[in-house]
Amino acid sequence: MIKSLMLLLLSSLPVVSAAQDTPGDWSPDSVDWQDISADGTRYRLLEGERERPGAAFSYAFFVPAGAWDAPHSHSTTARIFVARGELRLGYGERMDKVAVKAYPAGSYLVVPAGMVHFDGAESDTLIFGTASGPWKTTYTDRGHATAGTPAD
Repeated sequence: MIKSLMLLLLSSLPVVSAAQDTPGDWSPDSVDWQDISADGTRYRLLEGERERPGAAFSYAFFVPAGAWDAPHSHSTTARIFVARGELRLGYGERMDKVAVKAYPAGSYLVVPAGMVHFDGAESDTLIFGTASGPWKTTYTDRGHATAGTPAD
């Protein structure tokens, strides 16, 4: 089931960039994190280019138990698969942890470009995502940042 959802996730992006010339594969236990933030979040670009217009890319993001990301939006649509734990996500410019929806492992969700949202986890959570470039994260408070998403 999880493999089927991952294939759906990865095949959901339009083919707009050159194919990767070497195979790649990752499991929740094999991600070699490239960016670890002070809040414990971790990020890894798995393949592709975040900065190139129209180029597809895939990433892994780890949210430790108790961590929350302030309200923000992304420049392009994010397609997310929850591989481990439970992602909690809500929409709006004010963080309201009571109003979030819980997405357990195996869930797939789409966060549209420009839609302000906030997210976090009460248990260690790992997501795999796909999007297209150029990728930019804009925080409503302009001072917050997590691994892989520097503040503007």
